[in-house]
Amino acid sequence: MAKQTKPADIRAKSGDQLATQLLDLRKEQFNLRFQKATGQTEGVGRVKAVRRDIARVKTIMTEQKRAAPKPAAQS
Repeated sequence: MAKQTKPADIRAKSGDQLATQLLDLRKEQFNLRFQKATGQTEGVGRVKAVRRDIARVKTIMTEQKRAAPKPAAQS
């Protein structure tokens, strides 16, 4: 079975680490799509797991952005 990242593990990371993880996941997704196109697919379930991991990371990045303190409005 494909290994999935747990949301608690993702939340423990900083913004830079999340951006790096997102980049790595997107590279993996590209490689999996390329393997599928050339007929070399090995882990069929991994495509779904990577897609969901990307969604988890992006969701948590958005949560962290919204929770960040906003600067006071100047009058």
